Amino acid sequence: MLGRVKNILKRHPMTSGLYKRLKEIRDYRIKEKRIGYHGKFVDRSHGADILCIVLAGYKEYTYSDVLGRIKKYQKDDMDVCLVSSGVSSEQLDIICARNGWSYLSTKENHVGLVQNVAIAKHPKAKYIFKLDEDIFITENYFDNMLKAYEHAQEGNYVPGVMAPLINVNGYSYAKILEKLNLCQVYEEKFGTFKYATGQATAIESNAELAKFMWGKEGYVPYIDELNRKFSHEPLCENPCSFRFSIGAILFERKLWEDMGFFSVSKSSTGMGQDEKEIDTFCYLNSRVLMVSENVVVGHLSFSLQNEEMKQFYFAHPENFR
Repeated sequence: MLGRVKNILKRHPMTSGLYKRLKEIRDYRIKEKRIGYHGKFVDRSHGADILCIVLAGYKEYTYSDVLGRIKKYQKDDMDVCLVSSGVSSEQLDIICARNGWSYLSTKENHVGLVQNVAIAKHPKAKYIFKLDEDIFITENYFDNMLKAYEHAQEGNYVPGVMAPLINVNGYSYAKILEKLNLCQVYEEKFGTFKYATGQATAIESNAELAKFMWGKEGYVPYIDELNRKFSHEPLCENPCSFRFSIGAILFERKLWEDMGFFSVSKSSTGMGQDEKEIDTFCYLNSRVLMVSENVVVGHLSFSLQNEEMKQFYFAHPENFR
C-alpha cells in the first residue's frame, strides 16, 4: 500500500516536484551524516585533481617500505592523504609532515567514514587512488593505472574501477600464474587451480601460498620484476567476474558521488563493507570493475596469513624493498 502511494506522489503533477525535493533533502542529510566526524585533519593538499588515499594506522612495521615506495613513485601533480580510522598515529603525523602529505585521523573507527571525509576534504580531486597500508606499489604505478583506465574507456565496457594485478588477491594471483605458465606448478603444490575468492580458494588463507606469490622458491618473480615485464606488453584490461579485494584501486570522484558515498554504520567498523558496496555498485550499474594486466603491486597478506607473513617480511626484506 505504501509503495502505491509513493508511486502516485512521484507521478502526480501537483506532488511530483515536492516528492523530488523531499528526496533531494533526504539524500543530502544522508550524505552529511556520512562525512560527519570527530578527529584531526592536517591539510597539506595543493588542490590537485589526483588524490591518493592510504588507509594506515595498524601495521607500523610496513611503513618504511610501503610509504617509502609511495614517496618514491608519487606524481608531482597529486595530493597524498594518509587516513587512520579509530586511531591517531604520531608516527604517521611525522611521516606526513616530512613528505608534505595530509593526515586525517578520526575517533570513529569506520573505514567508510574516513574515506568519505578524505575525499570530501579534497574537493578538486577528480581521480581517487585508494591503497591499504600493506600494499607495495611499483614503478610508474600512478601513470600506468591512469593509462589503463583511459584505455579501458575505449573498449566495450564502461570502467567504474581500475585495479592492478595484486600478487595476493583472489582474481589477480590466478592471472599472474596463468601469464607465467605456472598453473601446473600451482596444482602440484596447492590443489586445483581456479579463479576464485573467499572460501573457494587458498589465496586468502594459506600463508605458504602467499609466500609463494612473494617469490619463495623462485617460481614467481618479485613484484618489481613482474611489473617491468608486464608493463612492456600490449595494453590489456579485463573485467573481474566476482568480488574483488580493493586494497589498490583507482576510481573517479563521480563514481563515489553516484554511490551516495560509502555508507556509515555506528554498529561496525565497516571493514569489508566499502569493498562490498563499490563492487556491488559497479556490477549493478554496468560500471565494471576492471583489472589491468600491465600493472603489478604486492599485497602482504590477508588476516589469516598476517602472523606468518609478518615473519616472512622480516626474514626476507629484499622481497619488499
